[in-house]
Amino acid sequence: MTELSIFKSGAIATSVKREPTELGKSLSASSTTRRIQTNTNGTFKRIINGEQVGNAVRGEINVIIVHALPEVSRVYYKGKYDPNAKPTLPDCWSNLGKTPEAAASNKQGTSCQTCPQNVKGSGDNGGRACRFQRRLAVLVSGDSTGEIYQFNVPAKSLFGKGTGNVHPFESYVKFLLGNGESPDTVVTNISYDLNADSMQLLFTPMRNISDEEYAAVKEAQANPEAKSYTMLTVAQADGVTAKPALMGITNQELADVTQKISQGKGRVAPSDEPDEDEDEPQPVKRASRKTEAVATTAKADLASTIDAWGLDD
Repeated sequence: MTELSIFKSGAIATSVKREPTELGKSLSASSTTRRIQTNTNGTFKRIINGEQVGNAVRGEINVIIVHALPEVSRVYYKGKYDPNAKPTLPDCWSNLGKTPEAAASNKQGTSCQTCPQNVKGSGDNGGRACRFQRRLAVLVSGDSTGEIYQFNVPAKSLFGKGTGNVHPFESYVKFLLGNGESPDTVVTNISYDLNADSMQLLFTPMRNISDEEYAAVKEAQANPEAKSYTMLTVAQADGVTAKPALMGITNQELADVTQKISQGKGRVAPSDEPDEDEDEPQPVKRASRKTEAVATTAKADLASTIDAWGLDD
């Protein structure tokens, strides 16, 4: 289909290239959601409106980070992970890691600092039930469409020290700033840590962005979609609207957590890094008793110039 074949009558020729309108941008942002999903098999997948588009990329991808919130976010799911469950929104989450968002239907407290789900021992394997997370808005290097994707950095890929120019995310940002760069002025390589026992990501600066990429970054940063992706959960990005079953913390669970604190076995620390014994949760789905899970998929098409999207196992 040519550019003009959508019109019933003839088009008027114009001599000046017209930029996308604000109306077009706002409608596009509200009707299409895009994210890059990480997987335990070491692949990255493009998810458009909840469904995979194109083949997966194995091992690593290059992106340009165009937006991130100033603080690390938090996400809490009451139920256990179930890949076969119907999608729902999280029980509770906080974009800035301070207080639950108004949209959270099953708030676990009034403050993240005093929340019982932020206590060591409240989750599986002695960790915290409420997890750290970073949501980024990124452009894919080599994709001339300029389309913005959400990228979720899981808890175990956030903290720790780097080696040379290879870092977990929070250390990576400090490394860039300390060297006169910023996440939006460089092409970032995101790769799986092959030496880690669980799924962990590493971030490495590849090069400065080109003048053409700089223009694309500025355009993306002016798009409301970039900021919105840093505040949407995976379920929201996939268009999920179903709420989890209302199962707030029970009196017994609260008593157990309180006892752990009094015995020195638990602590509330919203800025603490994840504990070593915490298992990394799957960011895509989870189940409660009948209705809990976080998102899988619905269909869309996307033209892309991204190379080397290898087959997923």
